[in-house]
Amino acid sequence: MEFIFSATIILIFIVGYWSLAVFPKQRDFKKHQQYVQTLQVGDEVVSYGGIIGTVVELNDDIGTAVLRIAEGVEVKILTAALHQKFDPEMLAHNIRMARGLDDTTAKQ
Repeated sequence: MEFIFSATIILIFIVGYWSLAVFPKQRDFKKHQQYVQTLQVGDEVVSYGGIIGTVVELNDDIGTAVLRIAEGVEVKILTAALHQKFDPEMLAHNIRMARGLDDTTAKQ
């Protein structure tokens, strides 16, 4: 009887860990993979390191992209390191929210 109780508790912890730690990571990974598949040459993107650039070349076979970050400056980056498309308005909104301002306060 004690064994069944212990096994049940362990099973509950495993299921809890899976649902709180592993499953969300898998969901985020799939979402990021879908995002990377929608990238096209000419898209302006932000890397996880904060580099903003324009996609010049995509190599899906090895998972890399070439970004133009300044005139005459191109870098090769892993597509896994690309965070999101660059949206200056969203960036400004996030900065205002981080500073405790909302959009109505910032316009005054």
